[in-house]
Amino acid sequence: MSDDNSQNSDTPASKKGFFSLILNQLFHGEPKNRDDLLTLIRDSEQNDLIDQDTRDMLEGVMDIADQRVRDIMIPRSQMVTLKHNQTLDECLDVIIESAHSRFPVISEDKDHIEGILMAKDLLPFMRSDTEPFSMEKVLRQAVVVPESKRVDRMLKEFRQQRYHMAIVIDEFGGVSGLVTIEDILELIVGEIEDEYDDEEDSDFRQLSRHTWTVRALASIEDFNDTFATHFNDDEVDTIGGLVMQAFGHLPARGETIEIAGYQFKVAMADSRRVIQVHVRIPDDSPQPKLED
Repeated sequence: MSDDNSQNSDTPASKKGFFSLILNQLFHGEPKNRDDLLTLIRDSEQNDLIDQDTRDMLEGVMDIADQRVRDIMIPRSQMVTLKHNQTLDECLDVIIESAHSRFPVISEDKDHIEGILMAKDLLPFMRSDTEPFSMEKVLRQAVVVPESKRVDRMLKEFRQQRYHMAIVIDEFGGVSGLVTIEDILELIVGEIEDEYDDEEDSDFRQLSRHTWTVRALASIEDFNDTFATHFNDDEVDTIGGLVMQAFGHLPARGETIEIAGYQFKVAMADSRRVIQVHVRIPDDSPQPKLED
C-alpha cells in the first residue's frame, strides 16, 4: 500500500498539483491567459526567481507562436545566392564575403532555385588531386515553405527533418525570401555566435581587407579610435544608434547606407534594434588599429 501511494505521488497529476500550489502561494493563482502569463514571468524576475535573460527567452518562446515566416524571413532582395554556372573561385569569393554557410543556387533568377549549396561541400574540390568542380555534384534539394507558415511550426520542422534553411514562397509561387533555423533561435535567445567569432568582448572583427564586422553596441568613441574616423557622438553613443539615425528608421537586415565614405550594411537586426553591421572602409583609408 505504501509503495503504491509513493508511486502515485509522482504521477503527472500530482506534479501538476504541486506546481499549482507553488504558483498559488507565490503569485495568488495560475495564469488564465497570455497576459497573465507574461505578468507572471515578469513578476518572477522582479522576485529574483529568474534573471532577465531567462525572462527574455521565455517571452521569445511565446512570441514565435504569434509570428509567421514572412515576419522573420530574409527578403528576396537581400538573399545571398550563387549561380549554377559559377566557378569554384567565384563561389569562394561569395562565401568569404558573406560569411554564410548555406546558399540558394539559382539559374535564371531568384524565382528559379536549383537547390542549396553548403560551403563545407566545396572543401574536397580545393585539393589539387581532386576531380574538377561541378555544381551539380554538391547541390542539395531545397525545402520550400509558404510565407504564411507559423514560426513555431517551422522550428519544429527544422528540428524533426534536420535541415537549417528553407526557401519561402508567396501565394503565387514566387520566391519571397528564405528562413533559417538560426533566424528563429535568435528570436528566443538573441544573437548567436559561432566558433569563428572573436571573444565576447571584441567589438570589431575583420572579414577582409576592407570589410569589418562591428557590434551595434560598440561605442562611437571606440570606433573612431579604431578606424581613425570622426563620427559625432553628441546625439548617439553607439554605432547602432549612428546607423539608425542615418537611416531615419529601424533598418532591416541587408539594408545599406553610406556615412562619410564608410558603407554600413545591417548584418543582423530584430524587430527592436540593430545587432551587428558590416562596415566597408574606403580603399585609401589606413588599416584599423585594434587594441591588444
